[in-house]
Amino acid sequence: MKKRISIIGSGFSSLSSACYMAKAGYEVTVYEKNKTIGGRARQYLNQGFTFDIGPTWYWMPDVFEKFFADFGKKPSDFYTLKKLDPAYQVYFDENDSIIIPGSFEEICEIFEAEEKGSSKHLKKFIKSAENNYNIAVKEVVYRPGVSPLELITPETTVRVGQFFSTIRKQVRKNIKSNKLIQILEFPVLFLGAKPSNTPAFYNFMNYADFGLGTWHPKGGMYKVIEGIVTLAQQMGVNFVTNANITQIKVDADKKVNALIVNEEKIETDLVLSGADYHHTETLLPKELRRYSEEYWNTRTFAPSSLLFYVGFDKKLTNVQHHTLFFDTDFDVHAKSIYDTPEWPEKPLFYASFPSITDDSFAPEGKEAGTFLIPLAPGIEDTPEIREKYFNIIIDRLERLTNQKVKESIIFKESYCVNDFIKDYNSYKGNAYGLANILTQTAFLRPKIKSKKVKNLFFTGQLTVPGPGVPPSLISGKIASDLILKTHQ
Repeated sequence: MKKRISIIGSGFSSLSSACYMAKAGYEVTVYEKNKTIGGRARQYLNQGFTFDIGPTWYWMPDVFEKFFADFGKKPSDFYTLKKLDPAYQVYFDENDSIIIPGSFEEICEIFEAEEKGSSKHLKKFIKSAENNYNIAVKEVVYRPGVSPLELITPETTVRVGQFFSTIRKQVRKNIKSNKLIQILEFPVLFLGAKPSNTPAFYNFMNYADFGLGTWHPKGGMYKVIEGIVTLAQQMGVNFVTNANITQIKVDADKKVNALIVNEEKIETDLVLSGADYHHTETLLPKELRRYSEEYWNTRTFAPSSLLFYVGFDKKLTNVQHHTLFFDTDFDVHAKSIYDTPEWPEKPLFYASFPSITDDSFAPEGKEAGTFLIPLAPGIEDTPEIREKYFNIIIDRLERLTNQKVKESIIFKESYCVNDFIKDYNSYKGNAYGLANILTQTAFLRPKIKSKKVKNLFFTGQLTVPGPGVPPSLISGKIASDLILKTHQ
């Protein structure tokens, strides 16, 4: 008889692990509390407009290729990719922006035009980033975070200094232009931490940016979710939506034996949770939880977000598919996220206009816009505050891009701290999990395997390897490998 594994949540890490466990011969059931699959990567539809609720960036395409290859498939079997050129645009002031092209050679030209001699330093920096990418993403991040020895390889040993320096120091050593500095420091935001707190080794994110490029799956990131769901179903994975789990049942030997799903007891042999780690442990008796409330309260979390999904009745100008608005002080905004949690006075923000690239996102002649302000988790969230910040960023959008858009808004929908808590049981409403700072790297993150409950495992952005879509896919594989190592 097949062993039964119940997977909580249906985000990228859960779907990844579901595929691997099904391939290994397990009877796999995925339970999702919401009405649609995808976790944070769900979809919002309104009046002919389509929005990716969560992730909008497709970086590190090799990770997706590796995932599908493990099942004898390719991404192109499930969705169509287009490399974006330009990749994105960064605004620094009114009519003052830099557009990042799709090729590294052209990026070097952009840098040289902004700061003479900078392209030489950029090439050296990206070469280092590529070397680190090959070490980290192709080797180290696929390790389960069980022991510090996992980080010790001949390659990492010679780079040990990079773990004790920071991205900020590395970037600013040779580049003087504040604009170019901000562009080079931007990718580590995907790791959920400040450049001043992120180890220099993580410059591999700059290779993901400039070396591998920015891609768009036709139809959006949700098409990737649909592709993985199709793969999982082909291997016999069962999906149950609107499934509210209120308890993980444990027998006298402290071994998982059932879940309480919608007040019904469902027997199982193993449980893997891709849901919020902290929330999952609250489904257990207090004495069986590995991490205390004090532990979680002292962690450095990646930001939450205030998001707006907006339908415009015209095409916008002077923006790209991905557009960043860095016209205010990043350090001041970061302080309001990490140091003294509060609403930022002058927030940086990001906007995605996928209908520029992909006409399936909006009716003809119209534009779909997603706006994001990074925030401290756990701060006050009210309709009045959301409205205030919507006006702030739309006013800035109009001024910086020299166009009127307010009167062209058909509708807007917001999403913030309270929604992350309600929809995902997210600790303090965080959006991206635990920040990847030195003291929360690899074996220093919450463990995949429960120490107190047998046959209980975890996956996702609160365990290894960390925040982001590619790391979540990897996390699903790591968790599955550890389960199979333990139970076969």
